[in-house]
Order: sequence, then structure tokens, then C-alpha cells
Amino acid sequence: MYDPSHLRTFLAVAQTLSFTQAARRLGLRQSTVSQHVRRLEDAAGRQLFSRDTHSVELTEDGEAMLGFARRILEVHEQATQFFTGTRLRGRLRFGASEDFVLTRLPEILEGFRYDHPEVDLELTVELSGTLHEQLAAGRLDLVLAKRRPEDPRGELVWHDRLVWIGAERLRLDPDRPVPLIVYPPPGITRALAFEALERQGRPWRIACTSGSLNGLIAAARAGLGVMAHSQGLVPPGLVRVPERAGLPELGEVDFVLVHGHRRTSAQDAAEALAAAILAGGERLHRGRRG
Repeated sequence: MYDPSHLRTFLAVAQTLSFTQAARRLGLRQSTVSQHVRRLEDAAGRQLFSRDTHSVELTEDGEAMLGFARRILEVHEQATQFFTGTRLRGRLRFGASEDFVLTRLPEILEGFRYDHPEVDLELTVELSGTLHEQLAAGRLDLVLAKRRPEDPRGELVWHDRLVWIGAERLRLDPDRPVPLIVYPPPGITRALAFEALERQGRPWRIACTSGSLNGLIAAARAGLGVMAHSQGLVPPGLVRVPERAGLPELGEVDFVLVHGHRRTSAQDAAEALAAAILAGGERLHRGRRG
């Protein structure tokens, strides 16, 4: 009833909320993406997206289809592996940025390990900039991280805005430097925060530096300062800094999957894990754990 290729296209559109970005991710023409979604809607007898010239949003039926699509594709993959006799093996060195510490990424990794028990998955959690460096040096096979604005590499998982966040009770004194809570170099959000404040001519000082997201959150909850963070991943207990504080816009950020350049025995396993993350990508920034 439901064509797997149509379901994959549906998930790509649901994750990016853009037919154009979904087409780029899948290597398809935009007209083909529209056709796949239309055929899936015809098969379901329901409208899955509400769309106009400016935006794409999931309908209530579209939200329901997300879970069904993931499960159908998962079973389809399991059946394919069973009947073709292909089993992934080897060591897969996977790097995920600190941004995903509080998300449901562990559930995706758990599902991958269940489907591919003979893959030795080695997880590294680090700053996005550090992960890109380790990937370039051949020490990782696959990375899930932010990319720098000028960097075209990587397969888009989702696009988000960067915002200033802090404790709800925090009040910034406009006559004093902005207290910043930041990752150490080569943190990408650190550099973007500095650049935005310098463009505005706003003085700042570093109130806390930590390579751990939990360390940054603890400092922010204590009211030590503000931090630049993905709008879709704001941790519990912290809120967006109101516009009246006068802080500059931080711009946007892409979360991407990047494969290593060197062909290794883990190539097939890396591609399978990338597919699992793309299929469940909305779980990384929806319904995150409290």
C-alpha cells in the first residue's frame, strides 16, 4: 500500500519542512518529491502537509504518518537484510556533537545496534568543530554535528535558528558587558556569538567556559550569563532571552551528517546509521527528554 521510496521522501520533507531541501538531500528533482508526497497522500486518503508559497507544515495526519513511516521502513530494511543474507559487520567510529546530549539520539543508536548486532559502534561526544577535525584526520567514520556557515559539506538533518538563552530570572545590565557562557575553541556557537556581538559593538565577557553541555546548562541555570543555542534544542529550565535585552541576531545553523573521505570497512555501516538518523531525525528535536 505504501511505497518505501514515497515514505523516505515524506520523511525527508517532514524533517526539513522544505520540498527544495528534501530534493537536494535525496538527489531528486523537486517535481519528483512533490509527486511522491502526492502519491502517498492518495494512498493514505489524507492530506499530510499543509503548504503555501512560504511554508510547509505537517498536518495532524502527517504527524501520525511519521511513526508509521519509520516503522514500515525499519521492517522493510530488516526483511531485506534477512532474505538477502547481508549482515553489517566491523567497527564504526561515530561522532555526535554535545548538542545531542539531551535529545533522543540514544534511542536511534539503540535501534541501530538492535538491527546490526555485529557492528561495533564506538561513540565520541565532542564539540562540533573538534569532530570535524577528527573526521578530516581519519579518526572518525561518520559525524553528526553543526557545520560552519561557509562549509557546504554534509547531508542536512535539519535547519534551525540560533537564539540567546538563559535563566528566566536573568536580567542583563545594558551598561555592562554581556556575560557569556560558551564552549571552548573550536566551538562553532562560540565563534558565532562573538561575531554577532562584535558586529553590534556590544562589549562582552566570558562568565563560564565548559566543553560539556551539562556544564553550560548548570552555569546558565545559576544565572551566570547567556549562551547561544539552537532554538529547537533549548534545555529544560532555560528560556529565550527576550528581545528587549537588545542582543543581536545570531543567524541560522545547519545540523548535518558528514562521512569520512577515506573508504574503510565501516563504510556500509556508516551509511546504514546515517539512514537511521535521517529517518528518525525529527526525534532529535521533538519530544526531547526533560
